[in-house]
Amino acid sequence: MSSFFQLIQNENMKIYRKGANRIMVLMLLGLIIAGGLIIKFSGPDNTDAHKGNWKQELVQDNKDMEKQLKEMPAQSQTYFKKEIAINKYRIAHNLPPAQGENIWGFVKDMIGLIMVISIFTIIVVGTSISSEFNWGTIKLLLIRPVSRTSVIFAKYISSLMFAIGMLILLGIVSWLVGGILFGFADISQPFLQYTDGKVTETSWVMYVLKQYGLNCVQLIMMATLAGAIAAIFRNGALSIGLTIFLMMAGSTITAFLAKYDWVKYVLFANMDLSQYLNGTPLNDDMTLGFSVIVLVVYYVIFMIFGWLFFTKRDIAA
Repeated sequence: MSSFFQLIQNENMKIYRKGANRIMVLMLLGLIIAGGLIIKFSGPDNTDAHKGNWKQELVQDNKDMEKQLKEMPAQSQTYFKKEIAINKYRIAHNLPPAQGENIWGFVKDMIGLIMVISIFTIIVVGTSISSEFNWGTIKLLLIRPVSRTSVIFAKYISSLMFAIGMLILLGIVSWLVGGILFGFADISQPFLQYTDGKVTETSWVMYVLKQYGLNCVQLIMMATLAGAIAAIFRNGALSIGLTIFLMMAGSTITAFLAKYDWVKYVLFANMDLSQYLNGTPLNDDMTLGFSVIVLVVYYVIFMIFGWLFFTKRDIAA
């Protein structure tokens, strides 16, 4: 077991010694800071927009949305019902909406950068596995008293550790940048969530952690797919390019196949688990449990194929 942890330590050293990977960290920091500055200096200054009359404005907003609801099909009403219920809850409990951008709004906006972290992780896992064969260093690894299984799992776990580090960095830095640029005044503001027709209060920390968890489903699945492709073809460029293409085109592929009943078995139709929180699943037959089972099946297939090709294929002299 100690040799396995040494392998993980060795892989982590390889990851962070690479200049390209350090540049990825700097790019993430740059995107967070740039995003904050753009929102701060180019967004509308509506700090006093609701001052004193926010309740009347929410009442009017609800009247407008209720009119629109009557003209909409039932399956498209979820968003407006949610907004109306939240507005009524704010009025009843005297909870004014945020005035312009605030610290938690910025942290929420930066959740979209998890897509960037997913791309970085795909690059790390794809190059980590394929480079050992391309450079011939796999022979040096196997000279040690370790199995190929230990080697590939050490690489996979180290790549996910890199992703976790980036996620922690994203959360901490976006919170600090949001507080510095927009103030810490709203730090204790509750988050209002709409579930099963009811509005409840929860902390922004719990909401953000839930969103991170949901977005990490795609990160893990795509990183695992990239590792499997790298192990099968021993080609980092193919692994990275194909996986990023599939990740970007996943929603388009799902929309194209939506007319078929079997679309519910497609990987990309199940990676967005937030569809169940919003109450709008792609297919009426799909449930949260069903999507989790489908994802587990795909995950196991990716892991088995990656492991088989990495451990069983001969190493060229």
